[in-house]
Amino acid sequence: MPYIIENIDRLGTVDLRRSVRAEYPGYLEEHRAKLLACGAKLKDDRSDARGGIYILDVEDRAVAEESIAAGPFAKTGLFERITITRWCKASLDGVNHFVPVADPGHGKRGVA
Repeated sequence: MPYIIENIDRLGTVDLRRSVRAEYPGYLEEHRAKLLACGAKLKDDRSDARGGIYILDVEDRAVAEESIAAGPFAKTGLFERITITRWCKASLDGVNHFVPVADPGHGKRGVA
């Protein structure tokens, strides 16, 4: 079940992020099997905007929490806040994953 993990960097940590960035490709490779997507959030001028997004396909929230905590950015205390939200994959890489299902609570069709 996919989870979106959004993080916000602590203020004044641009140099810390840059100093740890070299360790990041190894972390991504280690988590490649469960990593659907990730990347930094940027300002319109493409400069750093204090954070990033990860989409992980893992068994449960605890595994998502463990995965982000194992990363080089989290280990250095870069993040001010981490938000983990379960994600319903409707479309990914141009592939439609939308599956209509009955919603017993409202009698309407929804997303599985």
